[in-house]
Amino acid sequence: MSKPSRSKLWFLVHSWLALPIWAFVCFICATGTIAVISQEIVWLLNPAVRASAPDAQTPRMGYQALYDSIQKQVPEAAIQSLSWPEESQFALTARVSYPGARTTSLYVNPYTGVVQGPSLDFDLRQFMRALHGWLLIPFTNGFSWGWYLVSALSIPMFASLVTGLVVYKRFWRAFFKPRLRLNQGARIFWGDFHRLAGLWSIWFILLISVSAMWFLAQAILFDTHTTISTQGVPAVVAREEAPTVPRGQPVPRLDLDRIVAAARQELPSMEPQRIAFSGNAYDPVTVMGRGGYPLMFQSAQINPYNGKAEAVRRLSDRSALEYFTESMRPLHTGDFGGFWLKLVWFFFGLLLTMMSVSGMLIWTKRTAQATAKAVSPRRQRAPRPAAAPVAPAREAAE
Repeated sequence: MSKPSRSKLWFLVHSWLALPIWAFVCFICATGTIAVISQEIVWLLNPAVRASAPDAQTPRMGYQALYDSIQKQVPEAAIQSLSWPEESQFALTARVSYPGARTTSLYVNPYTGVVQGPSLDFDLRQFMRALHGWLLIPFTNGFSWGWYLVSALSIPMFASLVTGLVVYKRFWRAFFKPRLRLNQGARIFWGDFHRLAGLWSIWFILLISVSAMWFLAQAILFDTHTTISTQGVPAVVAREEAPTVPRGQPVPRLDLDRIVAAARQELPSMEPQRIAFSGNAYDPVTVMGRGGYPLMFQSAQINPYNGKAEAVRRLSDRSALEYFTESMRPLHTGDFGGFWLKLVWFFFGLLLTMMSVSGMLIWTKRTAQATAKAVSPRRQRAPRPAAAPVAPAREAAE
């Protein structure tokens, strides 16, 4: 009986230990794919998230009118910010705080100003993004180590793309003659599917792996107190420009529509998507939005008393490195071009998930066959004994 070599047994143990890594990759791909459309899933499940106009001719309300409507319905709350989503079928989100330091978000119909209900503190969208991004492991004194685990997968993902292209000789030919054999067994089918899906997903795998590498670098930079930002110090309102009023009297501020108009005068191409209100008497109102380059936000900080721009953050103010780093998150999530672009990210995320499944199936079958071959007894055939010579008849007669 022949025994397998010790080195081969150790190699098989090493191969089986890779199974949890395959399963982890599959899990991260699957949760990321669901996270892409998680906001749309919340829209289906929660009627408060939906924004519907009374009729086709009804425009969205003005900024000050919306602010006043929310304040009238929840007079005990202080409005911290208003956020408009990319897609028109979603309600805007008002972040408010209540006495006792309790904060929450309210869904508001932008056509009628009606507060449709509060958001959950941890809804499906937040759950899926937290599960995919850092495995629900809390952040304490820096980035969660779950963030490091997930983002570190970008390195083997990028390496698998490179090695896959090296192994797949003349891969570009498959663009013109794709092959997916359906009737030659599971091994042939999954092998063809793995190669074909990987070929058409080259751009997506490169995009996801490179952006995830930045997430890893971002955590390292933050935890080592290193910054690459060129933004400078925060803007403040000059002390002499803040009005003095008797206790209990409201502070006179400009109309919110005038504040937004002042911001758009500084940034004509910007479409306002978020307004952050002053936290104290010396904080400007920040108006943010995307412009000609949809991957990055521009912002203007406006003095709420006289409409002066205290600070403006334009696209041209960024360094080349900031253009790269600030583009990574929207490119990773697909959250910059509306619903149809999200569907593209969802489709290729699904392909990436199926690639990890097909790769795991192929690898598991080969490893299982090698294991069975190594540990099963193999009997050596014993040599047949030589036949006894037949004595000549004449000698036998004697």
